[in-house]
Amino acid sequence: MVYCAKNIGSATVNIKLTLGERLKDLRVERNLKLETLAEQTGLSKSALSKYESDDVTDLSIYAVTTLAEFYGVTTDYLLGVTENKKRPDAVLSDLHLSDGAVDVLRNGNFNHRLLCELLEHPDFSRWMTDLEICVDGLVSDRIRDMNAMVEATRQELEKRYHADAEDLTMRTLKAAQINEDEYFGQILYDELAAILKQIKAAHGTDKTTSDGAAIEQARKQLENAQKFEGSPLEKKMNVLMGQIGIDYSKLTKEEQMTLLRVFNKSSMLKHRTKAGMRGKYRR
Repeated sequence: MVYCAKNIGSATVNIKLTLGERLKDLRVERNLKLETLAEQTGLSKSALSKYESDDVTDLSIYAVTTLAEFYGVTTDYLLGVTENKKRPDAVLSDLHLSDGAVDVLRNGNFNHRLLCELLEHPDFSRWMTDLEICVDGLVSDRIRDMNAMVEATRQELEKRYHADAEDLTMRTLKAAQINEDEYFGQILYDELAAILKQIKAAHGTDKTTSDGAAIEQARKQLENAQKFEGSPLEKKMNVLMGQIGIDYSKLTKEEQMTLLRVFNKSSMLKHRTKAGMRGKYRR
């Protein structure tokens, strides 16, 4: 992992990992315990533990170069100078990117980590090949020739035998013709969906990935709100407080009254509460 993705508002912000987080990620990727790492690098377990916890006051050049060599990464990567583990910053011309593409990559308005995972997926190159075939029309002539031959056969049968257009054979010849856009659209969608499914599965244990716990928690909060004895506004407050980890029932009367005065300033809550009360009076 290079970035930790966090959602702020509607944008996804990629936060750089610290030295300690990078070191821990590299060790966990190799399923190494601190004891084993200490034995194989000659660095003490206590020092390695401090490095991974970012409790670094005396990180030596020797430790940085030793760990970089052991993990097969650059010292610049460990120190956060670059996000490339195995090579220094690439020469821009070697990447064959247009100016517009470089601007998009620089603006930071999307999840770069996810883009890297997509590009590195073993099936991505096949998807790009099929995309190129579609965009460049490399088989368009063959598809048109095949469709023309099938259609000519259908028309000849219709003319010679006065075949009904709804006849099984006639309908089969009609259905056998390929719509190029639909054909490639389905291929590209299926391939990309399979790639994204695998990437999503790999993120199943991430802290930023929903595991259903939030939905279950919201359901319980709604159930508790229904059981809560109080006015409609107090029930709403009970739910809202629960969503930020505050047990409304455990607040003092003074705290509850203060919240009530604040929430009563909400035109939305006030409108809904009055509407509910009018309904009660009508009954």
